[in-house]
Amino acid sequence: MNQIHLADQVARVRRRARPWRSIIAAVLAVLAMAGSILARQQARLSDGQRLPWQLAAVGCAVVFCLLAFAATLGLSGRARDLLLPRFGTSHATMVRLVLVLIGGLTTLVLTLQLLGLPVGQLVLGGALTGVLVGIAAQQTLANLFAGIILLLSRPFTVGDEVRLSSGPLGGEFQGTVLEIGLTYVLLRSEDGDYHLPNAQVLSAAVGPPTAPDPAEATVPATPDGAGPPDASTTAAVTGIAATTAGDEPGEGHGRGQEGGPATGR
Repeated sequence: MNQIHLADQVARVRRRARPWRSIIAAVLAVLAMAGSILARQQARLSDGQRLPWQLAAVGCAVVFCLLAFAATLGLSGRARDLLLPRFGTSHATMVRLVLVLIGGLTTLVLTLQLLGLPVGQLVLGGALTGVLVGIAAQQTLANLFAGIILLLSRPFTVGDEVRLSSGPLGGEFQGTVLEIGLTYVLLRSEDGDYHLPNAQVLSAAVGPPTAPDPAEATVPATPDGAGPPDASTTAAVTGIAATTAGDEPGEGHGRGQEGGPATGR
């Protein structure tokens, strides 16, 4: 038991120390970038000893790249842990991926610039590649951005009962929202589970579910499940009940006026 308790305490300390390690890595990355810039300037100003300054500039650039990537991974993981209880696993993971992509691209561009490599051509090639990929994966990207908008606008949350009306979806869907994923919304209805694309859900009209008809809910059914009884059956049952009630002895039929047995007429 003591070992288990000690392991829990160590895990808590590590979770608390993760943000500080990422922040320290980010600060050291900024210092390494500043050192690389200063070393490159000294290499340009010095006449006979350029090689040591150039090596120092390259070393600081490499250190900046490693520390910046470590800080990006750590801070994005911390952001995912903070968003996980509120927005769920799918959206928290999506936010982490976006942060990792942005931080990684920024780190790569800055590292290439510190090393003195041409960044303009790389950015132009990356932009052309991004355009081609965007055209090829248009539907997938539309669902991804629609999921981000659903996360920010929050027309409904997980656990809500909603009714979705959309022409592209083929009519109305009513049920309980189980999950808002990266590309699909999982809706549970009486007919089963539906995976609806985020782009179509974003363009659909969202409203409260339709209330059941109270008249249909209160009509009793026959034992064999054939449906509600008709008028003739109800009348027959009422007549039998009235005849049975008339045959039973009452207060006026059991005794005469003087207390003796009543005589039949």
